[in-house]
Amino acid sequence: MSPIIELKDAGQSYDGGENWIIKNGNLTIPDKPAQGEFVVILGMSGCGKSTILRYIAGLQKPTEGQVLIHGKPLNEAPRVSMVFQRYSSLPWLNVLDNVSLALKYKGVPKKERNDRAMDIIKKVGLEGHEQKYAQYPTLSGGQLQRVAIARSIVANPEILLMDEPFGALDINTRLQMQDLLAELWSDFHPTVIFVTHDISEAVYLADDIYIMKSQPSHFVKHIAVDLPLIRGREMKRDKKFIQLVHEVEDNMVEVGKMG
Repeated sequence: MSPIIELKDAGQSYDGGENWIIKNGNLTIPDKPAQGEFVVILGMSGCGKSTILRYIAGLQKPTEGQVLIHGKPLNEAPRVSMVFQRYSSLPWLNVLDNVSLALKYKGVPKKERNDRAMDIIKKVGLEGHEQKYAQYPTLSGGQLQRVAIARSIVANPEILLMDEPFGALDINTRLQMQDLLAELWSDFHPTVIFVTHDISEAVYLADDIYIMKSQPSHFVKHIAVDLPLIRGREMKRDKKFIQLVHEVEDNMVEVGKMG
């Protein structure tokens, strides 16, 4: 199976190579176009998880090494969308205009882009809010993240990058957003690269979990999540799920001792 994303000896230094934030960052993610691949990256704060996402998005270039999409440099990369932890909607636009923004820049006619945006707005549970401004407190934090996810999905990205998108949400909203994301992934089949600090969330969502160590950072552990493709909240009580959470937790503790 050919890879969709490859990091080859990627590294990041801010002082000309004297010190490295990331060194020998190697990661290969297979291409599963009919199903999609859901990858979760775990690691200590400051180890470079967000930097890895910025590499893949083309927002930042590594000091050394390569980032390839389908074996090609990023300037020839396919559609990539990114959802950030902080609310990234444009507060002077309403929900409909935020969600349809990418289609507008692609030159899609207004009626078509609004129809497509409304389809996604309904899927993420925001129907009836489409004319509201995408700002707090007009919308809740969970609703604002639904706007961001809808905006990212509507353009049908091949790769969806998510940088701790649920980190600021209360526990009930976070659980709802996990289920929503799992459903959208099943519907649209993008390759998702998801950063989180929540081990249970990682196991619930992922096909594969990669753990980074720091000082300098690189990938040191890979855990395949051997759970059914379609998942529901009842799975979190399953013995296999609980064992996987403990396995990931033990690996995180072991990696933390590495430095």
